[in-house]
Amino acid sequence: MTVIERRLLHPDPMVRRLSWMVLVNTIGNGLFVTASVLFFTRIVGLGAGAVGLGLTLAGVCGVAASIPAGRAADRWGSRRVLITLCVVQAAGLSAYFLVHSFAAFLLVVCVETATDRAAATARNTLYADVLSPAGRVAGRAYLRAVTNVGYGAGAALAAIALQIDTRAAYLTLIAADAVTFLAVAVILRWIPATPARVHTADEGSRRGALTDRPYLLITALNAVLSLQFAVLTVGLPLWIVRETSAPPALVGATLLLNTVLVVVFQVRAARTAEDIPRAARACRAAGLLLAGYCLVIAVSDGLPAIPATAVLLAAVALGTAGEVLSQAGGWLLSYDLADGRATGAYQGVFNAGTASGLMIGPVAVTATAIDHPPWGWAVPAALFLAAGLAMVPAARWAAHRHPAAAGPG
Repeated sequence: MTVIERRLLHPDPMVRRLSWMVLVNTIGNGLFVTASVLFFTRIVGLGAGAVGLGLTLAGVCGVAASIPAGRAADRWGSRRVLITLCVVQAAGLSAYFLVHSFAAFLLVVCVETATDRAAATARNTLYADVLSPAGRVAGRAYLRAVTNVGYGAGAALAAIALQIDTRAAYLTLIAADAVTFLAVAVILRWIPATPARVHTADEGSRRGALTDRPYLLITALNAVLSLQFAVLTVGLPLWIVRETSAPPALVGATLLLNTVLVVVFQVRAARTAEDIPRAARACRAAGLLLAGYCLVIAVSDGLPAIPATAVLLAAVALGTAGEVLSQAGGWLLSYDLADGRATGAYQGVFNAGTASGLMIGPVAVTATAIDHPPWGWAVPAALFLAAGLAMVPAARWAAHRHPAAAGPG
């Protein structure tokens, strides 16, 4: 193995296997996500409002699917469930070939989004099953860096289809994404079969994920921190185009900067979250950084083009620091504060919280920061600050309720 390979490849063979799964999956997702809205509007012929409504309703389906997916992963094993969901996702994507009306679009996008969020829950449970507790956060950090590489590669390939801008080009992207899901199902055969917990978890422990108040509080606080993704993908692009003198091309530059910084720093950030107290402090630091992120964005209001560009790039760097810390801290808390007899059920609850944050994020950011510039940025800043500060006492409460989880993660 060369020096470059040793630096880039994870030393854990299991993480390397998972990284192939993640890379193939995210290249396909990057293809579809980049072109999907244009496909729905330009090729299918739906209005922007109809697409937005459909995606919102699909988000509700995604939230609803997370909890039963976790229970299924406990009952039948996370690998088996994830393989099944990959096949369903491939079929769902293929159904887009038949979409010519809003009703058909709504049906397919709801099924596809529900399956996607269910797969996220099964995948997170798989990580808990096959990675050692001591290396779980570091492994997930590596996989998240791979995720960003995959999305970037998929988006770059999708740009070719966007330039061609024909129905055949868009359908080729969709078909390619469907094939990646089938490829992931094959790659998952390399992963050892994961145990079913139906014999070790009684019904009370599985339902406990919905009644564990400290864990639900951690989940809610993490959902608030997940609003950061709407700031990056919705709030910041609208702000740049509508409220600043910065060039519109800066939208792409901010996304690229975020991607590169996550790839470079996510693994390092994971070292700050090696046990419950440090993970909680990482989330607290993330809340402070994300609050500063929003306030620095607001400072760009009224500045000339060059200073505004510099301020916004600095804001993205600040926000990305908060992002990598919040992700590392959230991963450890979600695993180490869960009942080990019902990992899937707990991951289902945690993933439902994240999905809720992703669903309401665009509305929350546009209704505050974008509709009431520049002071509206104080609202998401306050939410991030409050969630970050509350995470430390919440984690202390949760660890007290689960003393066995209070040691190193």
